Amino acid sequence: MPTPSTGLSRKDVNTLGLSALGGTLEFYDFVIYVFFAAVLGKQFFPVDMPDWLRQLQTFGIFAAGYLSRPLGGIIIAHFGDLLGRKRMFTLSIFMMAVPTLVIGLLPNYASIGVAAPLLLLAMRVLQGAAIGGEMPGAWVFVAEHVPASRYGLGVGTLTAGITGGILLGSLVAVGINTHYSPAEVADFAWRMPFILGGVFGLVSVYLRRFLHETPVFQELAKRRTVARELPLKTILREHRAACVLVGLLTWVLSAAIVVVVLITPNYLQKMHGIAPALALQANAVATLTLTIGCIVMGWATDRIGTRPVMLLGFGGLLVTTVWFYTGLPGTPTSLVYSYGLVGFFVGSIALVPIVGVRAFPAAVRFSGLSFAYNLSYAIFGGMTPIVLTLWLQKDAMAPAYYVGGLAVLGMLLALVPMSGRGYVERKA
Repeated sequence: MPTPSTGLSRKDVNTLGLSALGGTLEFYDFVIYVFFAAVLGKQFFPVDMPDWLRQLQTFGIFAAGYLSRPLGGIIIAHFGDLLGRKRMFTLSIFMMAVPTLVIGLLPNYASIGVAAPLLLLAMRVLQGAAIGGEMPGAWVFVAEHVPASRYGLGVGTLTAGITGGILLGSLVAVGINTHYSPAEVADFAWRMPFILGGVFGLVSVYLRRFLHETPVFQELAKRRTVARELPLKTILREHRAACVLVGLLTWVLSAAIVVVVLITPNYLQKMHGIAPALALQANAVATLTLTIGCIVMGWATDRIGTRPVMLLGFGGLLVTTVWFYTGLPGTPTSLVYSYGLVGFFVGSIALVPIVGVRAFPAAVRFSGLSFAYNLSYAIFGGMTPIVLTLWLQKDAMAPAYYVGGLAVLGMLLALVPMSGRGYVERKA
């Protein structure tokens, strides 16, 4: 019998590194929109529109990127099974890079009227379709590639790489708002992050030329080629419980990312009068601790098990979220410290793919995770900015209630037996 492997070869490490780097750059392209939501609202909608309605429509276009994720995920997963992961990885990042570049070059509402927000909407739909196929495929790849003893660390590390795209977006936003005045940002500087993102994406397309198909990918593709029916039919007939579990966990993930990381910088400026530069600096710290938290949570699951880490991680998210939002605006020091701490526990999102990949057997794993994750993110991630915008009209503590409530849901899901076990293959 072959001796179980406990390490990764140089080729494996290079492949994982290229996958994570591509995910970082692609996710940057997807989230940079929200860091400039206030400016985009003024650029792509009438100046006499009420501010709350302008923000609602701006976040509505942001949500459209989530609504297109399921279709993109299903199509990319299907052809990834037939044509190979490498081709679909390259296609997904190309589909992200081009719309990002186009957004940076779009004329505004003052120039072309209603065509401006419609074109912006079209670009977000394309971005959503691209990201829908990227993340589940990357998670499945890593989970089935690393040794069983490093399953959590491998998935957590890749998730950290993906969230690094948010950190990159935050740092770019900090740089733009630090080096340019608000008038200059509104005039031309808001375009720079999108143009830069398009360039990042095209670099990633080139880098993925060096990404090799692994034996695991080839074996999975072989199985699906001989399958008698589409994997999605098998999933809906035989794995509905796994879909529900992954869908609910994804709701928790979407709340943590969309509210705490993506919407809160704008919330700090609008609701508490915090300067854009300070809000974005605090967000950069929180995103850095989020990236660290993903790795720590993954490492911990290998040591003490998934269910205890879910209870600790989501419990920590509940406590720190309430502490953070009730303490606002605070001082600059307390803002950065408390935001950084809640960011660390947002790293509990790494538990979602750790549980989700394992919830489906290998024969339908990619399609199952892609379907459940993307459908849930489309519904909950897409609606969250709209719900929060309306809720904030009545209660400034809406983000704390929303994220805190879903952190409790995450703790309850830890008690589901499937969360602590699943279909795990031995890697040799």
